[in-house]
Amino acid sequence: MTLDPTVASRLKRDAAGLVAAVVQQHDTGEVLMVGWMDDEALHRTLTTGRVTFWSRSRQEYWRKGDTSGHVQHVHSVQLDCDGDAVLVKVEQVGAACHTGAHSCFDAGGDLAAVRG
Repeated sequence: MTLDPTVASRLKRDAAGLVAAVVQQHDTGEVLMVGWMDDEALHRTLTTGRVTFWSRSRQEYWRKGDTSGHVQHVHSVQLDCDGDAVLVKVEQVGAACHTGAHSCFDAGGDLAAVRG
């Protein structure tokens, strides 16, 4: 199976064939994490109802929650105006971040202190 050609034609991929995938809690709007998708990862996400990413470090597909149990059930997927990012709205079960934090942005810290 492959990504629908109509969807594929709208994507603007980087040199590695990837688009950024911003993952957001569907009911609160909280941004949970950012991952990367190629056509196959997006196809799997759209057809299975679970979020699949491409791991740039491991060079393999991974489905959120397969090892941790912290799954992401897809509610909707939207393409941004430039076609270089998707917004995946999910129902997050458990922590979204690999650190155990609910959101990866909880774990990253506030950069407001570096404003000049």
